[in-house]
Amino acid sequence: MRTTLLGVIWLCLGLYLDALSLSGQRIETVDGEGSQAAVRGEKLLKRVRRGWMWNQFFLTEEYTGSDYQYIGKLQSDQDHGNGLVKYVLSGEGAGSIFVIDENNGDLHATRRLDREEKAFYILKATVVNKRTGQKLEPETEFIVKLHDINDNEPQFSKEVYTGSVPERSDIGTSVIQVTATDADDSMYGSSAKLVYSISQGHPYFSVDPNTGVIRTALGPGDMDREQREHYQVVIEAKDMGGQRGGLTGTTVVNITLTDVNDNPPRFTQSIYQFRVPESSKSGTPVGRIQATDRDIGKNSEMYFTIVSGDGMDMFEISTDKDTQEGVITVSKPLDYEKKPSYTVEIQVQNTQVDPRFMSAGSKDMATIRIGVEDVDEPPLFDKASYLMEVKEDAEVGVAVGSVSAMDPDGVRSMVKYSIDRRTDMDRLFNVHPGNGSVFLLKGLDREETAWHNISVIATEFNNPRQSSHVPVYIRLLDINDNAPTFATIYETFVCERTKAGQRIQTVSAVDADEPSSGHKFYFSLASEGTHRSNFTVRDNGDNTAGILTRRASYSRLHQSVYLVPVVITDGDYPMQSSTGTLTVRVCTCDRDGNIELCNAVALSSSPGISTGALIAILLCAIILLMIVVLFTALKRQRKQEPLIISKEDVRDNVVSYNDEGGGEEDTQAFDIGALRHPDAAAALEESAKQRRDIIPTDTLLYPPHRRPAPAASGLIMPPVSLGSRDNGDVREFINQRVLENDCNPTAPPYDSLATYAYEGAGSVAESLSSLGSASSEAEQDYHYLSDWGPRFRKLADLYGAEDSDFS
Repeated sequence: MRTTLLGVIWLCLGLYLDALSLSGQRIETVDGEGSQAAVRGEKLLKRVRRGWMWNQFFLTEEYTGSDYQYIGKLQSDQDHGNGLVKYVLSGEGAGSIFVIDENNGDLHATRRLDREEKAFYILKATVVNKRTGQKLEPETEFIVKLHDINDNEPQFSKEVYTGSVPERSDIGTSVIQVTATDADDSMYGSSAKLVYSISQGHPYFSVDPNTGVIRTALGPGDMDREQREHYQVVIEAKDMGGQRGGLTGTTVVNITLTDVNDNPPRFTQSIYQFRVPESSKSGTPVGRIQATDRDIGKNSEMYFTIVSGDGMDMFEISTDKDTQEGVITVSKPLDYEKKPSYTVEIQVQNTQVDPRFMSAGSKDMATIRIGVEDVDEPPLFDKASYLMEVKEDAEVGVAVGSVSAMDPDGVRSMVKYSIDRRTDMDRLFNVHPGNGSVFLLKGLDREETAWHNISVIATEFNNPRQSSHVPVYIRLLDINDNAPTFATIYETFVCERTKAGQRIQTVSAVDADEPSSGHKFYFSLASEGTHRSNFTVRDNGDNTAGILTRRASYSRLHQSVYLVPVVITDGDYPMQSSTGTLTVRVCTCDRDGNIELCNAVALSSSPGISTGALIAILLCAIILLMIVVLFTALKRQRKQEPLIISKEDVRDNVVSYNDEGGGEEDTQAFDIGALRHPDAAAALEESAKQRRDIIPTDTLLYPPHRRPAPAASGLIMPPVSLGSRDNGDVREFINQRVLENDCNPTAPPYDSLATYAYEGAGSVAESLSSLGSASSEAEQDYHYLSDWGPRFRKLADLYGAEDSDFS
């Protein structure tokens, strides 16, 4: 088989031969006269006769011609030029990308190909007989490879890079690395060999041509963030090893110099002046100090300190974390009269110092002058508080002590004194307004209140608004003005059978006074009890005493209670004493001395309840009893108010029952005939309504009114004249019912509510009751109800319709 390649073989013959370095490969060139074979390899091979002998073709990418691109020629030994052989192509792109001339085996590409999209294609070819379709040779596979050309420029992974490097970095400090790629074949030629270079950013930065690492190109003194912070660098990547004709790609790198602490803080001025009122409290701001630092962030944080001056103890300085300002505040009270001005030296420095750029002494100093302003101050007491002592028996007007205050201002205004009465509600003390002497207004008692805390006010004469307070603590000194008493109420008993000298009780005493040397009590039997006494008192010497029997037996039946008077005396000056009565009951005891039976007697003379107290309790009980009796009597004599107050106050009888009525047609609930014919039913009603079991005692509230006899003519009075006659009938009927209800308290139902309402005979509207309207049988005209408004419209419709129906 002979393979003839035409077209591009003369363009890159040398490279073509390198690619066809496989042993046994044969290349035949066809000219107009014949063929010449040249074989490359390690040794000359002997030709073997075969039908097919190839494995790859080569094709240049990005063909720009208008005709099909010729690849090569396929020729079989079975083709004798008689037109009976047909070449058939199959595989990737066969028929669309690649076509073959079925008569002569010429292979063409139908369109431009891109190696970056697909680098090679695998095809298959065979020859068949046109007439029979029989394969003349077996199908053989071959490859069409695309030769790369430099048709792709380098591409960076990012369009814009961002990097940073500390300011004052050394030369060659790495900043960032950029990377570019080339889609061309890196195994063929130098189309994909890239070289980096910097086109913008000189002389501050440089780039490694092979790795793309960007580095600083200037020394620490030239890379200062405070002078220039941001840089924009343009990097180029060029293929073909950077040679002329190569393609170029670019990218932008934004580089920022980060801050280092290479600048100390500086005051904006060397001397600061402030003024502050002398009345300023501790912590009051005086002023703010500003200092600048060219650094940023934590490198610009600073703190202020006071290093010297006569105001170091009077003022403090702190740092405002938000504004980085120094705040001067008052630390101790100021006094213009003592010192009107202060001078302090302050310094400022960074909280974090970088020893590479600054030493520990990188500080700045400034002077602050503070003037104290004079203000009108309130009087000032010479003490923060006063402690005074006075005996509890001191007389009214006695001086307890004195206070002193003065105006601290230069004018030295006069001061007057007074007591804050909110602290002395009982007005026990007073103060002299001129000299501040505190004296008594009332007597004192230490046992009631041992301490008195008052407040004294000092006020300027010229400016009463300027005042100050001082607490005064007054302690009352004790004197022996209280007699000792029994410590408790003793319940003492003695057995009927005992022995002389038997101790039946131990008593002790208490005293409201508090002597400095402690209490000392002495006990003895009162003089009135020494004669024929059944008991004796023995002082134990330890503020207690024992009650002893003087007989061997006592009789409960003969005398069940003994009163033993005991005199208790204190040992202070002046000596105070009191007599306490000890009640001793006689009880029946067993052999062991345990009580078996005692008389329950009222200890009226015991120290617990005196005779006066018993009388007071008895009087209170009698008074309460009298009040209860009086209240009960008044309640029983209270009379009920009558239901009918005047003659005109006559009301309809409303009796409420809990059963449902039959409406307007129900005539069984109330007999209306009595109202229609009162004269005819008078006798019957009186006999029927009188209760046989109760004798009437009262008469009618109103005398009955008899109707006048009808006229001789027999004329019937019209309905409109019912106001005189019918009203009297209704009044008489209602008065009878009222009388029956008043005189019959036992008539059921007891819980009925009787309500009577009557306009009276003199009313212009007459009576609105329906009781009197039943006395006449004449027809009535209800059309006037239509004139009474919408509220009576339904009533007018009912009665109007009823009249029309009967008419």
